[in-house]
Amino acid sequence: MPQGKPPVVPDDGLTTRQRRNRPLVLVHTGTGKGKSTAAFGLALRAWNQGWPVGVFQFVKSAKWRVGEEHALKVLGASGEGGTVAWHKMGEGWSWIQRPAAEGEGDTPDDTANAARAREGWEQVRRDLAARTYRLYVLDEFTYALRWGWIDTDEVVSVLRERPGSQHVVITGRDAPPALCAYADLVTDMTKVRHPMDTGQKGQKGIEW
Repeated sequence: MPQGKPPVVPDDGLTTRQRRNRPLVLVHTGTGKGKSTAAFGLALRAWNQGWPVGVFQFVKSAKWRVGEEHALKVLGASGEGGTVAWHKMGEGWSWIQRPAAEGEGDTPDDTANAARAREGWEQVRRDLAARTYRLYVLDEFTYALRWGWIDTDEVVSVLRERPGSQHVVITGRDAPPALCAYADLVTDMTKVRHPMDTGQKGQKGIEW
């Protein structure tokens, strides 16, 4: 299978294999559709390699049943690839459904959900320290950073110091500049056209 050839080979003292196998931090941000979808596609590849996968779904409703959740749980329980654990931090709401009150800008005033997000991050920290998973999907995590629920500098520090070969993918709009500056891969998904622009709501098999 083609591996791709980097245009630049740094003089860092590493072998090609060592450099190839370095753990990565990936950020999927932007206003376009597909940020979480791309992260779950990565989770499928990780499962196929036999890696343990941990999905941490921040902010989005705990009652939301996405198709990827069911598929990955079934695959994780099949015994044919890696294990899959799915954690939900939200409680019956979504960033789309909770506009800020007047004068608050785009920052929801929700102490309970902020606490849940913080609890979720603390669990991620514990799992990183214990090397629980090989791939972490922190879905919609940028909102917790953007709203000040979790400190971005703290997140970058924890990711920088994580042990072993643990890959982390973070999704959500408006990823903080400090996170993007640290990440190994940043993809900004830009919307060109969307069915909602013409009044069409999401549908089964496409959005969930």
